[in-house]
Amino acid sequence: MRPAVSSPIEEILGHTFARQELLREALTHRSAVRGRGRGPASNERLEFMGDRVLGLLMAEWLVERYPREQEGELGRRLAHLVSQPVLAGVAEAIGLGVALAVAPGEVKAGVRQRATVLADALEAALGALFLDGGIERARDFVRRAWALAMDAQTEPPKDAKTALQEWAQKRGLELPDYRIASRAGPPHAPEFTVTVSVGGRQGVGTARNKRAAEQLAAQDLLLGAK
Repeated sequence: MRPAVSSPIEEILGHTFARQELLREALTHRSAVRGRGRGPASNERLEFMGDRVLGLLMAEWLVERYPREQEGELGRRLAHLVSQPVLAGVAEAIGLGVALAVAPGEVKAGVRQRATVLADALEAALGALFLDGGIERARDFVRRAWALAMDAQTEPPKDAKTALQEWAQKRGLELPDYRIASRAGPPHAPEFTVTVSVGGRQGVGTARNKRAAEQLAAQDLLLGAK
């Protein structure tokens, strides 16, 4: 039986935090701590933890759910389920963005609606949940929050860059051209924006590393081509 919860976000996560400072940290965007010597740290450390917890729990779930599939198929499913668009969609669905503490100027800029911010906050919340409530609470939350995304995967998805290359080849087009449009953020938490062009179309993706940004850019172009 779950204990009574004391806040909306704890109700979403299914856990009352004994260490409330972990929850506050998970919900603190780095913009809210700039220039402050006191108060909670940003959620970047917990995002690092949550990323690893999510990978483990999702791999466990996939192995249980698809006992006949091999590493390649399971890997493609995993990559999709932990991708930035899926994480941002889950975070938006559970209303995580409104709970984020961000700098006043960033609120006006719409930072709470950015996919990168939502995805990172979701991983940070999962990291905090794991540290405070343990693996069972984390597993319970993941299987509830990702249920729709998991059920939507009737077949193992293709890698977005591979799918884009096949799309181009079928139409007799040149190979996709990927370029780094910008690099922002501090050295320990960079953000890459990558563009991809092929057949007069363009896609854009932003992520914490170049490879992930390329995947998002390919996915963006393919979605626009449908």
